[in-house]
Amino acid sequence: MHATAATALNATPIGTREAWGWRGRTLGRAVATASGEGWLRLVSASADKAGGKLWEGPQEAERLMPLAVPRPRLRERHTWTEGDHGYLAELYDKITASTIATHEPILREAPDLDDAWWDSLSTALDAIATVPSDRVAVRQEYLDRAMPQYLGIPVNTTVPAWATAHGDLHWANLTSPTFTVLDWEGWGVAPAGYDAALLHSYSLLVPETSAEVRRRLGHILDTPSGRFAELVVITELLQSTTRGDNLELERPLRARLDRLLQPR
Repeated sequence: MHATAATALNATPIGTREAWGWRGRTLGRAVATASGEGWLRLVSASADKAGGKLWEGPQEAERLMPLAVPRPRLRERHTWTEGDHGYLAELYDKITASTIATHEPILREAPDLDDAWWDSLSTALDAIATVPSDRVAVRQEYLDRAMPQYLGIPVNTTVPAWATAHGDLHWANLTSPTFTVLDWEGWGVAPAGYDAALLHSYSLLVPETSAEVRRRLGHILDTPSGRFAELVVITELLQSTTRGDNLELERPLRARLDRLLQPR
Protein backbone atom coordinates (compact mmCIF):
# COMPACT_ATOMS: atom_id res chain seq x y z
CA MET A 1 0.00 0.00 0.00
CA HIS A 2 2.93 2.34 0.55
CA ALA A 3 4.01 1.68 -3.04
CA THR A 4 0.45 2.42 -4.19
CA ALA A 5 0.56 5.72 -2.29
CA ALA A 6 3.90 6.63 -3.86
CA THR A 7 2.49 6.07 -7.33
CA ALA A 8 -0.58 8.18 -6.57
CA LEU A 9 1.58 11.09 -5.37
CA ASN A 10 4.22 10.79 -8.13
CA ALA A 11 6.92 9.80 -5.66
CA THR A 12 9.61 7.11 -5.74
CA PRO A 13 10.80 5.47 -2.49
CA ILE A 14 14.55 5.82 -1.96
CA GLY A 15 16.91 4.22 0.53
CA THR A 16 16.15 1.28 2.78
CA ARG A 17 15.07 2.98 5.99
CA GLU A 18 11.52 2.24 7.09
CA ALA A 19 9.95 4.13 9.99
CA TRP A 20 7.12 2.13 11.53
CA GLY A 21 4.63 3.78 13.89
CA TRP A 22 2.89 2.46 16.97
CA ARG A 23 1.92 -1.19 16.47
CA GLY A 24 2.51 -0.96 12.73
CA ARG A 25 -0.26 1.58 12.18
CA THR A 26 1.93 3.87 10.06
CA LEU A 27 4.86 3.46 7.68
CA GLY A 28 7.13 6.28 6.55
CA ARG A 29 9.86 6.28 3.91
CA ALA A 30 12.03 8.81 2.14
CA VAL A 31 10.95 9.48 -1.44
CA ALA A 32 12.17 11.35 -4.49
CA THR A 33 9.76 13.77 -6.18
CA ALA A 34 9.91 16.35 -8.95
CA SER A 35 10.26 19.07 -6.29
CA GLY A 36 13.01 17.33 -4.34
CA GLU A 37 13.25 14.70 -1.63
CA GLY A 38 10.30 14.23 0.67
CA TRP A 39 8.90 11.89 3.29
CA LEU A 40 5.88 9.75 2.50
CA ARG A 41 3.87 8.63 5.52
CA LEU A 42 1.07 6.09 5.13
CA VAL A 43 -1.61 5.59 7.77
CA SER A 44 -3.81 2.49 7.86
CA ALA A 45 -7.07 2.01 9.73
CA SER A 46 -10.12 -0.16 9.47
CA ALA A 47 -12.47 1.29 6.87
CA ASP A 48 -15.05 2.34 9.45
CA LYS A 49 -12.43 4.39 11.34
CA ALA A 50 -10.66 5.92 8.35
CA GLY A 51 -11.50 9.54 9.03
CA GLY A 52 -12.18 12.01 11.78
CA LYS A 53 -9.87 13.83 14.16
CA LEU A 54 -6.70 11.78 13.70
CA TRP A 55 -7.16 11.65 9.93
CA GLU A 56 -7.50 15.41 9.64
CA GLY A 57 -4.96 16.50 12.29
CA PRO A 58 -1.89 17.03 10.09
CA GLN A 59 -3.89 18.91 7.46
CA GLU A 60 -5.41 21.17 10.13
CA ALA A 61 -1.98 21.75 11.67
CA GLU A 62 -0.64 22.80 8.29
CA ARG A 63 -3.48 25.29 7.99
CA LEU A 64 -3.47 26.73 11.51
CA MET A 65 -0.10 26.31 13.25
CA PRO A 66 2.14 29.40 13.22
CA LEU A 67 5.67 29.41 11.81
CA ALA A 68 6.99 29.65 15.38
CA VAL A 69 6.23 25.93 15.59
CA PRO A 70 8.83 24.15 13.40
CA ARG A 71 7.31 21.06 11.77
CA PRO A 72 7.50 19.14 8.49
CA ARG A 73 5.42 20.98 5.91
CA LEU A 74 2.64 18.93 4.35
CA ARG A 75 2.77 19.08 0.54
CA GLU A 76 0.00 16.71 -0.57
CA ARG A 77 -2.31 14.03 0.76
CA HIS A 78 -4.28 11.18 -0.77
CA THR A 79 -6.93 8.91 0.75
CA TRP A 80 -8.56 5.72 -0.46
CA THR A 81 -10.26 2.55 0.74
CA GLU A 82 -9.37 -0.96 -0.29
CA GLY A 83 -11.19 -3.93 1.16
CA ASP A 84 -11.59 -3.60 4.91
CA HIS A 85 -8.98 -0.87 5.29
CA GLY A 86 -8.77 2.85 4.68
CA TYR A 87 -5.49 4.59 3.89
CA LEU A 88 -4.14 8.12 4.25
CA ALA A 89 -0.95 9.03 2.40
CA GLU A 90 0.81 12.27 3.35
CA LEU A 91 3.77 13.71 1.47
CA TYR A 92 5.93 15.98 3.64
CA ASP A 93 9.11 17.94 3.24
CA LYS A 94 11.94 15.71 4.40
CA ILE A 95 13.42 16.50 7.82
CA THR A 96 17.14 15.68 8.00
CA ALA A 97 17.52 15.98 11.79
CA SER A 98 17.11 12.78 13.81
CA THR A 99 14.47 12.05 16.41
CA ILE A 100 15.83 12.15 19.96
CA ALA A 101 14.32 8.76 20.79
CA THR A 102 14.13 6.26 17.97
CA HIS A 103 11.63 3.51 18.68
CA GLU A 104 9.59 4.63 21.68
CA PRO A 105 8.41 7.76 23.51
CA ILE A 106 10.43 7.06 26.66
CA LEU A 107 13.81 8.75 27.06
CA ARG A 108 16.58 6.36 28.13
CA GLU A 109 19.71 8.49 27.94
CA ALA A 110 20.35 12.19 28.29
CA PRO A 111 20.35 14.03 24.95
CA ASP A 112 22.86 16.75 24.17
CA LEU A 113 20.59 19.75 23.68
CA ASP A 114 21.82 23.33 23.56
CA ASP A 115 20.17 26.52 24.78
CA ALA A 116 18.80 27.28 21.32
CA TRP A 117 16.98 23.92 21.26
CA TRP A 118 15.37 24.51 24.64
CA ASP A 119 14.43 28.06 23.70
CA SER A 120 12.78 26.78 20.51
CA LEU A 121 10.82 24.21 22.52
CA SER A 122 9.57 26.82 24.96
CA THR A 123 8.62 29.22 22.15
CA ALA A 124 6.80 26.46 20.27
CA LEU A 125 4.76 25.36 23.30
CA ASP A 126 3.74 28.93 24.02
CA ALA A 127 2.72 29.41 20.38
CA ILE A 128 0.75 26.14 20.19
CA ALA A 129 -1.17 27.02 23.34
CA THR A 130 -2.64 30.16 21.76
CA VAL A 131 -3.96 28.56 18.54
CA PRO A 132 -7.79 28.66 18.53
CA SER A 133 -9.25 25.22 17.88
CA ASP A 134 -12.41 23.18 18.33
CA ARG A 135 -10.35 19.98 18.21
CA VAL A 136 -10.20 18.09 21.51
CA ALA A 137 -7.13 16.19 22.74
CA VAL A 138 -8.32 15.47 26.32
CA ARG A 139 -11.95 15.37 27.43
CA GLN A 140 -13.30 16.44 30.80
CA GLU A 141 -15.53 13.36 30.84
CA TYR A 142 -12.47 11.12 30.62
CA LEU A 143 -10.80 12.92 33.53
CA ASP A 144 -13.92 12.63 35.69
CA ARG A 145 -13.84 8.87 35.27
CA ALA A 146 -10.14 8.05 34.99
CA MET A 147 -8.38 10.32 37.48
CA PRO A 148 -9.94 8.83 40.66
CA GLN A 149 -9.59 5.33 39.23
CA TYR A 150 -5.91 5.41 38.26
CA LEU A 151 -4.60 7.89 40.81
CA GLY A 152 -6.31 5.88 43.53
CA ILE A 153 -7.51 8.89 45.51
CA PRO A 154 -10.43 11.31 45.50
CA VAL A 155 -9.36 14.26 43.38
CA ASN A 156 -10.90 17.43 42.01
CA THR A 157 -11.06 16.66 38.31
CA THR A 158 -12.19 20.11 37.18
CA VAL A 159 -9.62 21.46 34.71
CA PRO A 160 -8.39 24.86 35.95
CA ALA A 161 -7.48 26.09 32.46
CA TRP A 162 -7.62 24.77 28.91
CA ALA A 163 -5.16 25.46 26.08
CA THR A 164 -4.27 24.00 22.71
CA ALA A 165 -1.69 21.21 22.87
CA HIS A 166 0.27 19.04 20.46
CA GLY A 167 -1.12 16.14 22.45
CA ASP A 168 1.71 13.63 21.90
CA LEU A 169 4.85 15.56 22.78
CA HIS A 170 7.41 12.88 23.51
CA TRP A 171 11.04 12.28 22.60
CA ALA A 172 10.33 10.27 19.46
CA ASN A 173 8.34 13.22 18.09
CA LEU A 174 11.13 15.78 18.62
CA THR A 175 14.31 16.15 16.58
CA SER A 176 17.78 17.48 17.26
CA PRO A 177 20.13 19.22 16.79
CA THR A 178 17.56 21.19 14.78
CA PHE A 179 14.32 21.46 16.72
CA THR A 180 11.25 20.09 14.92
CA VAL A 181 7.92 18.76 16.20
CA LEU A 182 6.60 15.69 14.36
CA ASP A 183 3.25 13.84 14.27
CA TRP A 184 0.32 16.23 14.34
CA GLU A 185 -2.50 13.70 14.34
CA GLY A 186 -3.91 14.25 17.82
CA TRP A 187 -3.48 17.94 18.55
CA GLY A 188 -6.27 19.90 20.17
CA VAL A 189 -7.49 21.41 23.41
CA ALA A 190 -6.16 19.87 26.63
CA PRO A 191 -5.48 20.97 30.21
CA ALA A 192 -3.03 23.89 30.09
CA GLY A 193 0.52 22.60 30.48
CA TYR A 194 -0.29 19.17 29.07
CA ASP A 195 2.57 19.03 26.55
CA ALA A 196 5.21 20.07 29.08
CA ALA A 197 3.84 17.58 31.61
CA LEU A 198 3.90 14.75 29.07
CA LEU A 199 7.49 15.46 28.05
CA HIS A 200 8.52 15.58 31.71
CA SER A 201 6.85 12.24 32.48
CA TYR A 202 8.53 10.55 29.54
CA SER A 203 11.86 11.84 30.92
CA LEU A 204 11.59 10.28 34.37
CA LEU A 205 14.04 7.44 33.69
CA VAL A 206 16.76 10.07 33.09
CA PRO A 207 16.70 12.31 36.19
CA GLU A 208 19.10 14.91 34.80
CA THR A 209 16.86 15.46 31.78
CA SER A 210 13.62 15.47 33.75
CA ALA A 211 15.19 18.11 36.00
CA GLU A 212 16.21 20.10 32.92
CA VAL A 213 12.65 19.92 31.55
CA ARG A 214 11.40 21.30 34.84
CA ARG A 215 14.01 24.06 34.79
CA ARG A 216 13.41 25.08 31.19
CA LEU A 217 9.60 24.80 31.32
CA GLY A 218 9.07 25.94 34.89
CA HIS A 219 6.93 28.84 33.72
CA ILE A 220 4.44 26.19 32.56
CA LEU A 221 4.91 23.35 35.04
CA ASP A 222 5.35 25.27 38.28
CA THR A 223 1.83 26.66 38.27
CA PRO A 224 -1.50 25.29 39.53
CA SER A 225 -2.46 24.47 35.92
CA GLY A 226 0.89 22.79 35.29
CA ARG A 227 0.61 20.64 38.39
CA PHE A 228 -2.91 19.59 37.40
CA ALA A 229 -1.63 18.74 33.91
CA GLU A 230 0.95 16.46 35.51
CA LEU A 231 -1.85 14.63 37.35
CA VAL A 232 -3.67 14.21 34.03
CA VAL A 233 -0.60 12.79 32.30
CA ILE A 234 0.19 10.48 35.22
CA THR A 235 -3.41 9.22 35.02
CA GLU A 236 -3.06 8.43 31.32
CA LEU A 237 0.31 6.74 31.63
CA LEU A 238 -0.70 4.67 34.65
CA GLN A 239 -3.72 3.55 32.67
CA SER A 240 -1.38 2.57 29.83
CA THR A 241 0.56 0.31 32.19
CA THR A 242 -2.59 -1.76 32.70
CA ARG A 243 -2.40 -2.55 28.96
CA GLY A 244 1.26 -3.55 29.23
CA ASP A 245 2.72 -0.26 27.94
CA ASN A 246 5.21 2.05 29.70
CA LEU A 247 5.75 -0.48 32.50
CA GLU A 248 9.15 0.96 33.45
CA LEU A 249 7.54 4.32 34.14
CA GLU A 250 5.08 3.06 36.74
CA ARG A 251 7.36 3.38 39.77
CA PRO A 252 8.74 6.87 38.94
CA LEU A 253 5.24 8.03 38.01
CA ARG A 254 3.92 6.96 41.42
CA ALA A 255 6.86 8.67 43.11
CA ARG A 256 6.10 11.86 41.20
CA LEU A 257 2.43 11.53 42.13
CA ASP A 258 3.36 11.35 45.82
CA ARG A 259 5.36 14.56 45.49
CA LEU A 260 2.54 16.36 43.73
CA LEU A 261 0.10 15.39 46.46
CA GLN A 262 2.27 16.65 49.31
CA PRO A 263 0.95 19.83 50.97
CA ARG A 264 2.57 22.89 49.48
